[in-house]
Amino acid sequence: MTMLEILFVLGAVGALPAVLLLALRGRVQESWSMAAVLAAGFIIFSAFPIVQDGVLGFLPNHTQDLWGTQVWYDLVIVVVVALVFIVPRARAVGMNVPLWVLAVGMTASISLLPMVARLFWLEKRARAEA
Repeated sequence: MTMLEILFVLGAVGALPAVLLLALRGRVQESWSMAAVLAAGFIIFSAFPIVQDGVLGFLPNHTQDLWGTQVWYDLVIVVVVALVFIVPRARAVGMNVPLWVLAVGMTASISLLPMVARLFWLEKRARAEA
């Protein structure tokens, strides 16, 4: 297997526990620290292709054939669906929603994961203060 194939498999294997918990229990534990660790890891990982191919290096992947375009639409749809669920909660705890939505719109999961980590942290803090 190539390194890229190994990374592909690791992504699927890494998501499996959360997917199984959601399928079997209907929810996973909301952890700001887990979201923050995932955010940091993904930001670090994302730095490598950005340095190698530039900030627009993803464009050829999404414009060379229909599969690339399908993956692009999939990413856009998932980001919008995530924001539909996250924004009301983020607004309720006083997050700067326009700034976060702009960041997520420009970077997808690179900003979505830190947004979720902050949301979970603020919600936990609000529960502790109540």
